[in-house]
Formats: sequence, C-alpha cells, structure tokens
Amino acid sequence: MAVLIRDRRSFLLSAGMSSVALLMAPGAVIRPARAQAVLEPTSSMRGGSNNYSPNAPLVENLGTGFLVSGTVRQAGDGAPLGNVRIQIWAATARGGEREPSNHGSVMSAADGTFRLEMSQVVPNFGQPHAHLAYDDEHFETVFLRPVMSSPEDTSVQAHFVLASA
Repeated sequence: MAVLIRDRRSFLLSAGMSSVALLMAPGAVIRPARAQAVLEPTSSMRGGSNNYSPNAPLVENLGTGFLVSGTVRQAGDGAPLGNVRIQIWAATARGGEREPSNHGSVMSAADGTFRLEMSQVVPNFGQPHAHLAYDDEHFETVFLRPVMSSPEDTSVQAHFVLASA
C-alpha cells in the first residue's frame, strides 16, 4: 500500500504511527536513555590561599556559633570521597586569619560530608568569608574562598570536586 505524503503534518503523523507500531511489535524492547553526568573538578578561587598554613591540626571545633560544611566528591563520576582532609580558616571574633586558633582541619565522612563549628566569621577586607583547602597528594590542590552575603550569616557551605593528581 503506497502512502502519499502531502505536507509536514502528514509526514509527522505517519512517522509517529510507524514508531508506535514498531514499539508494539512482538519482542520490542524499550530501554530508557541514560545520561552520563560528568562532574568537572572544582577550580581554586582567587584569594583562596591567603594566609594558608600547611598541615593545620585536626580539630573538633574552632569555637562556636558558626558552621562551615560541605561535601567532597571525585571528578568524573561524582563518587563521595571519605577520609579526606579539609583545612578551614577565617577571620573570626577570636582574631584574624593568621590567628593559629582560627586554623584547623577536619576529615570527610564516608558519604563525603564535612563540618566544623567555629567562632563567628567577621568581615575581613570588607567581606565576611572563609577559606577552605584540599592539599594532599592524592588529588590536585584546591583553595576555596566562599563569601557570605551578610556578616550576620551563621553558616557557609563549600563543595569540592577533586581531580586525581
């Protein structure tokens, strides 16, 4: 049987009906398409390494009243990275960024999350901000400098996507 296609609408209707017929044929298998999400590595932020102190000690907290939290994941597949050392420092009510009691490190949990409570972050150079770093040998070094929208903010988040070194 010959089908005469006169216009675009007829063509689309014919194509759609043919597709349905093929999908309903015995043995037809419908498989959903799977998108492969690829996470790009996090780039270091300008000013992120200011007042960095290598090998800051592991700490339980750096005071109270302000929470720094985030995640650590692997570039590419986005798998969570546990047992990764993240260093954190900031100007706080206890003193400036160079104050040793404002520097510390935490380890990420098995699900890639980390958190550290510290004293309230205060503006430094006009902006309230924190510094975070990953600098061990397994992945490329990353320095972050998230800025808060207000000096009254009581938390900040930072997320690392790390590329193999």
